[in-house]
Amino acid sequence: MPDPVAPTVSQAAPPDYEALIRFLVQPFLESTDVLRLDCEVSQTRPKIWVRIAFESADKGRVFGRGGRNIQAIRTVLEAIAGLSGYSIHLDIFGGPPGASGNGADRESGEKPPPRRSGSSRGSPRPRR
Repeated sequence: MPDPVAPTVSQAAPPDYEALIRFLVQPFLESTDVLRLDCEVSQTRPKIWVRIAFESADKGRVFGRGGRNIQAIRTVLEAIAGLSGYSIHLDIFGGPPGASGNGADRESGEKPPPRRSGSSRGSPRPRR
């Protein structure tokens, strides 16, 4: 039998996504003042859009090696949103608006083309 005093997920206060994201992202930033957040909750669907922006110089630390840091942040956000019955979408922008030619470097789902080195690893080197 469920405990009548314990609040259920639907009765609990909605999560403070802005504070959670600040808590997760700020340790990776040189200056915490540059973090910009925008959280938008859809009124018609159970969906939350989160947009974050920070200096381009911090992008490597926030994303982490192989994207591990940002994937961990996404996983935490998805888990918290799922407990509240929502899905979440995270957009990441590098640099302040107007810092680059198009306004911001936006993270995309596409991977950059592989880098090619000067050596040809596929063919064996001839012996002398």
